[in-house]
Amino acid sequence: MSVKTTKSALIEQGQWLTVSDCKRVLVVVHTVTFAQRLREVFGLLEADLRIQVVFTVAPHAFGGGVSQYLRGLGITTVPWEEALRAEFDLALAAGSRGVHELRAPVVRISHGAGHIKPQTDASSLPPGVAPVPGMLSRQQLLHEGRMRPGAVVYAHERDLTELARTCPEALPVAHVVGDPCVDRILAGLPRRGQYREALGIGVGERLVIIPSTWGPTSTFGRLDSLLPQLLSQLPGRGYRVALLLHPNIYAGHGPWQVQSWLAGCRGRGIAVLPPEADWQAPLIAADWIIGDHGSLSAYATLTEATLLLTPGPRRQISASSPAALLAAVAPVVSPAYPLEEQLSYAARERRPGQYEQVAALLSSAPGEFHRRMRAVVYRLLNLGEPAHAPVVSPLPLPPALDRWETTDLGLAR
Repeated sequence: MSVKTTKSALIEQGQWLTVSDCKRVLVVVHTVTFAQRLREVFGLLEADLRIQVVFTVAPHAFGGGVSQYLRGLGITTVPWEEALRAEFDLALAAGSRGVHELRAPVVRISHGAGHIKPQTDASSLPPGVAPVPGMLSRQQLLHEGRMRPGAVVYAHERDLTELARTCPEALPVAHVVGDPCVDRILAGLPRRGQYREALGIGVGERLVIIPSTWGPTSTFGRLDSLLPQLLSQLPGRGYRVALLLHPNIYAGHGPWQVQSWLAGCRGRGIAVLPPEADWQAPLIAADWIIGDHGSLSAYATLTEATLLLTPGPRRQISASSPAALLAAVAPVVSPAYPLEEQLSYAARERRPGQYEQVAALLSSAPGEFHRRMRAVVYRLLNLGEPAHAPVVSPLPLPPALDRWETTDLGLAR
C-alpha cells in the first residue's frame, strides 16, 4: 500500500482500516513548541481502541522542523488540505491559524508559562484598547464574531477573570486544567541527582543553563554580549554550560545558520541542546539558570537553581504575566562585572520564598493537568473515560552534555 493510500485511509476511514468504528481526533501541529505541548494531550488517548488519532501539520511561519519532530515520535501525518476536507469528532490545537476552517469542534490549548506576549498586530483593535495575549483575545478565539473552539483550556483561575473582560463569549467553553510542565517539574524534583548524573555532571561540578526565547530582545538575540563571558570565564573552572534555545530560533533562521553563529562553542565546553530535547530535566538539574523573559525562566522558579535574568523588554511583556513579576524580583546580569562573581553573588543573596508569587501564577491546579485535561477531551467525544488514572510517564533521563559539546551543536537528527 502506498504512503498516499495509507494517509487517505486514515482520513476516509475506509475499508482498509483494521480497527474501525472509532472516534476520530485530529491533532493540528503548527510548530515544534506547540507539538511539545500537544504531546501532553494526545498522549492521554493512547491505549484506547475507541479512538483513532490523526495528525496534520498546519502552515506557520515557524513550522520548520515539525515534520521531523513528529517522525521522530513515529507519527505519520496527513496533508493539511486533506485534513480541511475531512470531518472529525474533535480537533486539538495549540495555535489558531487556520483552525476555523476545520470541520470539527476544536480544543484550544494554551502553551507556555502564563500569557507573556500581547498581540503584535493591534490594527484590528478599537481605538484605546490595549492588546492582550493571544489566548485571551477576541481575535484568536472568535472568527467573524462567532465562537469557534469547542473548548479553551487554561492553566490558572485568574485567566477566566481576564477572559471575562477580554472575550466573555469564550467563558462557557473555558476550562482551567493546570499546566503539564509545572506538574512534570514538581514530580521530577526528587530525581535531580539522577538527572545530573545522566547529564554527566561530576562531583564538584556546577551546571549553568541558559534558556532563550525567540525574538530580538531574547538572550539569543543579544548573545554577542553574553557569549564572550561564557566562553572566557566559565568552562574549565568547574562549570558546565548548556544553551536551551527556543525551537522558533531554529525554525526562523535554519539549523545551519544557528550552528554557524555558535561555531565558537564547539569544543569549548558549551553544550547546545537540540530544539526537540526535553528541557525540564536539565532545568531541574541546574545550579544556576540565566534566563530571559521566556517561559523557561518562569518555570525555573519551581526548581532549586539560582536564577538570574538578562536585560529584557518591558513593553513586549504583558504586565500581569509571570514574566513581568519575575523581572521585578530577579537579579540581572551585567556585562560590566565578571560573570562568576555575579553567579556567586546571586546564590548568596537569594531569599527564601523569593519566587513563590511567580511560581503561584503558573498553575492554580498543580498536579491536576492530566486528570482534568482528559476529562475535557472525553466529555467532548461523548465517551466514558478509561477506568484508571491517566498514565503519566516520568521525565526521561537526559543525554550526556558531552554529546552536545562537541557535535553539530544541536542540529536535529
